[in-house]
Amino acid sequence: MATIKVKQVKSSIGAPKDQKDTLRSLRLTKMNRVAEHEDTPSLRGRIRKVHHLVKIVD
Repeated sequence: MATIKVKQVKSSIGAPKDQKDTLRSLRLTKMNRVAEHEDTPSLRGRIRKVHHLVKIVD
């Protein structure tokens, strides 16, 4: 399967708890961290939920 690299580009300070939990589920705990995941529909949904805090990198 294909993989997606996700990078946290904005701080989660001030974000609602559910968005902070979503970032943790993506293994993003600090700014500029990159996590690699397999491309699944559930992953796409989690990324969509915090799209304003993360960026897809190549």
